[in-house]
Amino acid sequence: MSSMSRRTLLRSIAVGTAALAVPGTLTACSSGSDDGDVSNAGKKLAPWPAYVPFSGPKPDLAPTDAGVQPGYTAYPSDLVTAVPDKPGDGSTIKVMSVSFGVPPKQASANKFWAAVEKALGVKIEYTIISQTDYQKKMGTVMAGDAGDLPDIINIFSGFVLPREAQFVQRRAEDLTPFLSGDGVKKYPNLANIPTHAWRDMGRIGGRIYGIPLERPLPGSTLWLNQDFFTDAGMKESWTSEDFATVAKKGTGGKKYALGAATGSVFGNGYHSAAHNAPQGWAVDKDGTFHANYTDERYKAAVAYQAQLRKNGSYHPDATSLSQPDLVTLWLNGTVGSMQDGFGAYLPKFLDSKGLLTPEAALPYSVGGEPGGIVAARRSFGYTILKKAKKERVELLLRVLNHLAAPFGSKEWELVHYGVEGTHFTRAKDGSPQPNELGKVENNTNLPLKYLAEGPQVLFVPGMPDAVRSLHAWQQKAVPQAVRNASYGLQSRTFTAQGTTLKALMDDTATGIIAGRVPLSEYDAAVKKWRERGGDRMAEEFAEDHAANS
Repeated sequence: MSSMSRRTLLRSIAVGTAALAVPGTLTACSSGSDDGDVSNAGKKLAPWPAYVPFSGPKPDLAPTDAGVQPGYTAYPSDLVTAVPDKPGDGSTIKVMSVSFGVPPKQASANKFWAAVEKALGVKIEYTIISQTDYQKKMGTVMAGDAGDLPDIINIFSGFVLPREAQFVQRRAEDLTPFLSGDGVKKYPNLANIPTHAWRDMGRIGGRIYGIPLERPLPGSTLWLNQDFFTDAGMKESWTSEDFATVAKKGTGGKKYALGAATGSVFGNGYHSAAHNAPQGWAVDKDGTFHANYTDERYKAAVAYQAQLRKNGSYHPDATSLSQPDLVTLWLNGTVGSMQDGFGAYLPKFLDSKGLLTPEAALPYSVGGEPGGIVAARRSFGYTILKKAKKERVELLLRVLNHLAAPFGSKEWELVHYGVEGTHFTRAKDGSPQPNELGKVENNTNLPLKYLAEGPQVLFVPGMPDAVRSLHAWQQKAVPQAVRNASYGLQSRTFTAQGTTLKALMDDTATGIIAGRVPLSEYDAAVKKWRERGGDRMAEEFAEDHAANS
């Protein structure tokens, strides 16, 4: 197992910090020989923003300190006001974020856009980047002139941007004076963001530069067609052998128990967590960091998946299917399962209504050891602000405070559903039901939710049993979550080369599972990964972890 102890780390630092500098790919982003010290080691750490929970409608199903979310089996009947005053001054703000929807109608013809602008008291110029173009577009933005930056930028955590932390440190407003400690109380909805989201976003050079988009603890989840797997013999306390037997039995004709999308390594997140392999990085009590790839349990998960594929349990196009195409195959019954984020539960239940019953799979055990689940980064991404005068920064923070209004508020309803009578009507239980216009004009296509958002809750309109099922699953699964120990920490090598090195290992694992590469090639790939930067990443994460401990 590859690892880097604190003793080894200190010896390495004594040789000279120049050994930690790694050339990146966005050379236009660099200014000067060092590109900025983003590490938190040796810095005075800014206190996290004070956490002040919002006092709103009480959930029907209680949250837990371990990470089980609050559940609402019905939509709150009495919505509260979370922002008493209009935050804007009539000026225009430029914003940019990732998007997973289709391009929205232009502002002049978009009633949802207009309603949000009216509530915020600003005009919004929105640059929307599709997920597929995100890395390329952000590379251009990061290499451009500082004066051309939008006022508000969403940094999406789904990709590692080369020298991301250095870019943020140089170009973004340091929000420490505005949000650290009790400063955040000026913005109550930002103060309602739990500390775990700020921690997983992390500091840069000891300072706070962003506002996190809070997310639930469960991450990549295996979503099952409940009847499909029940008919094949699924049971709650299953072993890896049981899972393989059920998958093989459920596969036949043109139906496959296991579906996967390109880039997912055949849905490796679920299986590696069930094998209790690190999810990215693990840290030992002495501060030693080691990566998933160097762990024999990860290698065992890859070998196990290779056997599932050899048994014929995977859909034959598992290395080429897009995620939307995989969803279609899941909904039409061609595949009995698919991996997706836990946060995708809402469309899973709404889109499958009348077709199938979704169920989040509990992990199987391996060799008598209970399996784990993937613990997500509690920050889906974070929002940074362009450097500006104090008054402008405060205006932008007021706007984000409005967008971060919590579930159960009038402001949340507007940003998530639009205007009643224009974009939605109410069902018998009071929950908003989008009409035809609401299916086009919404915050999927105009993704305001990726600029700021309140803490996530469990709620499925008109489906209380789904909420109860999800809450019960979390109570069983959350204690088994395997967390990536690198969340919130800084590593120069990771931001410079993390994507390239991850691709090396993902391609190797995918090839092994697909039967194109022998398992014997795995160790050679790990050796390359370590030599090309993996061990350096372990050093740097250990250093930053020690500073944050």
